[in-house]
Amino acid sequence: MKALSQKRRHPLAVVALLVMGLLLTGLLYAVATSANKAKADTGFSASDVSEGQKLFVANCATCHGMGAQGSASGPSLVGVGAAAVDFQVGTGRMPMQMQGPQAQRKPEQFNEDQTRQLAAYVASLGAGPSLPDQAMLDGQGDATHGGELFRVNCAMCHNAAAAGGALTRGKFAPSLAGVSAQHIYEAMETGPQNMPVFSDANISPEGKRDIITYLQTIEKQGSPGGADLGGLGPVSEGLFMWVAGLGVIIAFTIWLTSRTS
Repeated sequence: MKALSQKRRHPLAVVALLVMGLLLTGLLYAVATSANKAKADTGFSASDVSEGQKLFVANCATCHGMGAQGSASGPSLVGVGAAAVDFQVGTGRMPMQMQGPQAQRKPEQFNEDQTRQLAAYVASLGAGPSLPDQAMLDGQGDATHGGELFRVNCAMCHNAAAAGGALTRGKFAPSLAGVSAQHIYEAMETGPQNMPVFSDANISPEGKRDIITYLQTIEKQGSPGGADLGGLGPVSEGLFMWVAGLGVIIAFTIWLTSRTS
């Protein structure tokens, strides 16, 4: 028993354990990396990835680095997923026209095929949110439930009528009118600009579908009560009443003065 105890305390036993631990850690890391890459590449062909890399090097690497690892001018894109690329490039926010508090929406620089190829390349770098299932974009969800989710999670920035609103330091939440169902879903999944990420644990895919249905419903309804004044609520409405009311008072005063003279 004493000899066995001394053998266990031998310095070489510690070294052997360290070597075995390092080998096991390396093996687990290799397996995890392979699984991560396999998951990231799902849904895209090798041709998409190759063409996307060429587009990335020519148009995006200046800010995001040759390997999309990021630089002083742009963040790393490893792990952001295809959905983030499709949203940013598909809405024209990327490539950015100029530096500012946040990227502005503008006409797209790439067509649909090129956007998909860029998304394929970035998705191949690491697993992240994928392109949404088309079944979640059909606008056939529960608009009532979607309205509840929107008012609880989104209205404080985007306004209850989805008309958008101002944030701090020159930032803003954009209007959601005219935004495609796919881009709305991707925005919830990826949290662009100042928007938080609403993962499936926060809002389920069915909940996101309901929100999209709600937004499409209020957009179709328009403003049955008359002019919506931008849908910005009491600020714009109060300003209109002040301007219109003062205008009426001034006009009436001028009329009275002309009558007395």
